Amino acid sequence: MIVRQRSGGSRALRAVACCAALLWMGIGAAQAAGAESNAGPSAALGARYALLKDGLGHNQFNRPLHLESSEGKNGVRGEIFALVSYPFATAGAALNTPAQWCDVLILHLNTKHCRPSADAQGAGLQLFIGKKFDQPVDDAYKLDFDYRVAARTTDFLQVKLSANEGPLGTSDYRIVLEATPAEEGKTFIRLAYSYSYGLLGQLAMQTYLGTVGRSKVGFTQVDAGADSPPRSVGGMRGLVERNTMRYYLAIESYLGALSAAPRARVEKSLRDWFAATEAYPRQLHEMEQSDYLAMKRKEYSRQLAAVVN
Repeated sequence: MIVRQRSGGSRALRAVACCAALLWMGIGAAQAAGAESNAGPSAALGARYALLKDGLGHNQFNRPLHLESSEGKNGVRGEIFALVSYPFATAGAALNTPAQWCDVLILHLNTKHCRPSADAQGAGLQLFIGKKFDQPVDDAYKLDFDYRVAARTTDFLQVKLSANEGPLGTSDYRIVLEATPAEEGKTFIRLAYSYSYGLLGQLAMQTYLGTVGRSKVGFTQVDAGADSPPRSVGGMRGLVERNTMRYYLAIESYLGALSAAPRARVEKSLRDWFAATEAYPRQLHEMEQSDYLAMKRKEYSRQLAAVVN
């Protein structure tokens, strides 16, 4: 990973902002997020669907999904299981190349640019993470992700993205997507994120969570004590939950836009993603729609121009 050096006292603040942006993306996930059953990932996903399917339609999200998160000593994990209303043939074909993942990732507020890459070791993608406003790519931080379709059959897809190093002592970034057919022409997916962090990363995130992030919460309700009602989880778990949801909504919005004419797909995915996040304003609201659309149209145009050139 290339981290561009900054001068002056703004370096530390920019580093903290970048670290927060990376964690907002939910990129990576602690080792537990990638744990698979001894029976294999396909069987494990089928088993989770059988366990969860009766309760997927009855939850706080008003969507057929189940969200989990955990925080360890040196890492954090977010994981979502969900039904998407698209056949497995459609969903699987739409989510198995780096270029398609760039079209998913660009929907997120903090993604400034994304481009597929390839070398002797295989396929990958370069992800540039920045702030929640229009920002030159050169001012963003680049992460180089390895990309691998670990399994692809007629009834199972597993895609893995990994980056061993990140800024501020962060490491072991992981994204795992699994998908399998479900009833009524739908697809059941598992989306897992994890990352690890050292002392520098902990200090940076403590600064963020103690300032601009101090009032932000996640979705899980935790026990606040015998004399208090449950409260929404905060801190690192709250942060990773917010990004698990943002990423899931990006996948769903990208898939939903495939039904539009090719020239209209980007605009539809942007509008659908923003509208979906606004269903959870306490957790996910960050900016107004007009600002988001203006920023993302410019970023997508830049991304498209880089592909053409």
